[in-house]
Amino acid sequence: MRNQLLACLIACSSLPAHAADLIDFWNTPRHGGNSFNRLPPDQAYFEALHGYGASWVRLSYDKWQAAQRDFLLGNADTYQGLPAADLATLKATLDRAHAAGLKVVITPLSLPGMRWAQNNAGQFDDRLWQDKAYWAQAADFWRDLARALKDHPAVAAYNLINEPAPEKLGGLAEHASAEQMRAWYRQQQGSTRDLPALYRQLVAAIREVDPLTPIMLDAGWYAAADAFEYWPGALDDQRLLYSFHMYEPYAATSAPNLERATPYAYPGPAPFGGSVAQWNKARVQQYLQRPLDWAGRHAVPANRLVAGEFGCMRRWAGCTAYLEDVLGTLDRQQVHWAFYSFREDSWDGMDYELGSAKVPWAYWQAIEKGLPDPLKRTPSSLLEPIRKRLALNGAPH
Repeated sequence: MRNQLLACLIACSSLPAHAADLIDFWNTPRHGGNSFNRLPPDQAYFEALHGYGASWVRLSYDKWQAAQRDFLLGNADTYQGLPAADLATLKATLDRAHAAGLKVVITPLSLPGMRWAQNNAGQFDDRLWQDKAYWAQAADFWRDLARALKDHPAVAAYNLINEPAPEKLGGLAEHASAEQMRAWYRQQQGSTRDLPALYRQLVAAIREVDPLTPIMLDAGWYAAADAFEYWPGALDDQRLLYSFHMYEPYAATSAPNLERATPYAYPGPAPFGGSVAQWNKARVQQYLQRPLDWAGRHAVPANRLVAGEFGCMRRWAGCTAYLEDVLGTLDRQQVHWAFYSFREDSWDGMDYELGSAKVPWAYWQAIEKGLPDPLKRTPSSLLEPIRKRLALNGAPH
């Protein structure tokens, strides 16, 4: 018996230090922010986010200076392995997040055959959804990355790709009816536009080298909250998280609305799904119930759902009320969330600490020169709907 106990202790001590934190971390609602910065965040950045009460950060690296054409991919045209310099930069950034007490969800904006539009001369890259050779390259990439990061104590999940949109050029209208979505998927199932099938291939590749780390899956049509409707069920892995984003009605929450002679207000009518609808607290609740209803039909618990992004233009008059209604709904649903975005150094549109004022010219000069963001941030009334909930992060709900 003593020898058996000793053997158990030795075996247990050989497990990665963060093994117990993996799926267990997501058993209770977790609140955090998105980091889509052009420079790898420094220690002060992560400490500030944690200081507000965040427990996790959804980290994208695609804007960082790459050793080759595309950060961490080398070249999205032909993946041939992780560039060592890029991987070292990512690991050092993860070290800083861990030192600040934050968990990290790794979130690429590009995969082989799917270069992020802002790194692709503004063009949507549809190759991944046309040729399964890129699926194999994407599986190689994720296998390599999981092997490299599986034991890092900061990593809480791999978000396989941000806002996939195989439907965009595939004949399905955005926010189509549930019946139209399901009919479209019946035609596309097994094809290059079958998002769940791609995910199954990527998950299998990761599990060859990393059986523990949770994997986060964005819905289609840019992670729309209604785009799980056509999925026939959950994937066959018990360590998966299902993520959606919330910017609806996009015509009101996004930058072009601010240029309108009379911007769409909130609450108020706004275009959505091919018609004009009244958007208010009740409509937000109704729309955000869609992924919960899908999850309920397929025995996916609420603590496996994530609002991976949500937000509105900070200079929009309806932003505070909108954030209150979105956050109130998400917290009642007991799902995880991460607001967009925290101290973004290349775009100020949803940097709520800045309030509703224009940023000074020094902000844009720093971008042109590749220098760190020079602006000082302080809590603003616009940040309050987020701040007060982050301050309760980890408290019983």
